[in-house]
Amino acid sequence: MNLITAESLTRAFQSTVAVDGINLSIKEGVCTALLGPNGAGKTTTLNMLTGLIKPTGGSIAFDERYHGDRRQYIGYLPQFPKFYGWMSGQEYLMYTGQLCGLTKKAANERAEELLTLVDLAEAKRKRIGGYSGGMKQRLGIAQALVNNPKLVILDEPVSALDPIGRREVLELMKKLKKTTSILFSTHVLHDAEEVSDDIFIMNRGKVVIEGGLAELQTKYQKPTIYIETEEEPDIWCRALKKKEWFRHMHLDKKQLTITVENINTAREELLADATLHKLKPLRFEVVRTTLEDLFMEVAKK
Repeated sequence: MNLITAESLTRAFQSTVAVDGINLSIKEGVCTALLGPNGAGKTTTLNMLTGLIKPTGGSIAFDERYHGDRRQYIGYLPQFPKFYGWMSGQEYLMYTGQLCGLTKKAANERAEELLTLVDLAEAKRKRIGGYSGGMKQRLGIAQALVNNPKLVILDEPVSALDPIGRREVLELMKKLKKTTSILFSTHVLHDAEEVSDDIFIMNRGKVVIEGGLAELQTKYQKPTIYIETEEEPDIWCRALKKKEWFRHMHLDKKQLTITVENINTAREELLADATLHKLKPLRFEVVRTTLEDLFMEVAKK
C-alpha cells in the first residue's frame, strides 16, 4: 500500500525547473532510496513531500487512512541539520518533543526511549557540541522520530560522515526499517544497495529509472570481467572490440573492465589468449555491474 503518492510533481525557481513532472509512490513498510547526482532535484523533491515548499504543479497525497495535515505523520532530517551545541542530547529531544505537543513528562519518556534506540543513552547528558558527526546524525534521526511518524524522510543522512559514522547510521537505518517506512536521498550507491528495498534514480529533475532493488539488479546488471596487468594493455584492447561477445570497455592505465554479452565464451577466450598472458595478468575476476555503474550511465546523460 502506498503511504505517499506524488503525481506530475513540479517545482520551478524562476526560469529553472528543479523538479520536472515526476511521479513517486512510496510504499508503507519499505525503505526507499532517492538517488541522483548533485543538482538532480532530490532535496527539492523531499522538501515538497515534507511540506516545506509548495509545488509549482502536480499533487501530493498521503494515505487516506491518516487524516489532516500530512506533516504530522512525517519525520524529517535535513541534509545539514542544526543543533544547539550547549544543549545535551536529552535536553534537545525533550525540547523537540514539547514542540510537537508532548507534555514535559511524555517528552522526557520519549527522549529516553529514542536515546536508547539510537545508542546515545550513555551520552545523553553530554553537550551536543562535543558529539562526533555520527552521534549528531543519530541524534538528528532521533528527533525525526519524536512524533512517532509513519514516514521518516532523511536527506543525505550519511554523505558527510567518516566511515565509522556512516556505518553507525546505516546500522541504525537497518534497525528502523523493521518498524518505520523510510525515504532517504543519497548519491552513495553502495549505501542504497545495502539498506533500500525500492529505488528511484533522478537526473535533471526527472525520474529516469525506478523499481525494486532486486528487479533493477536483475534487469540492469551485466556480466563483467575485470583484468589488471603488469604491462600496458591498450594495443591488445583494440582487438577485443571485434569480438562477438564484447559490449563495452573501460581502461584505466593497466586496469581493464569489460562488459560482455556471453560470460562463458568471453572467459574461455580471454584465458586462452596468448597475448594477454604476455601482458602478465595480476588479476582476472568475473564480476557484475552494480547500481553505481547504472548511476554513472544515468549521470552522463
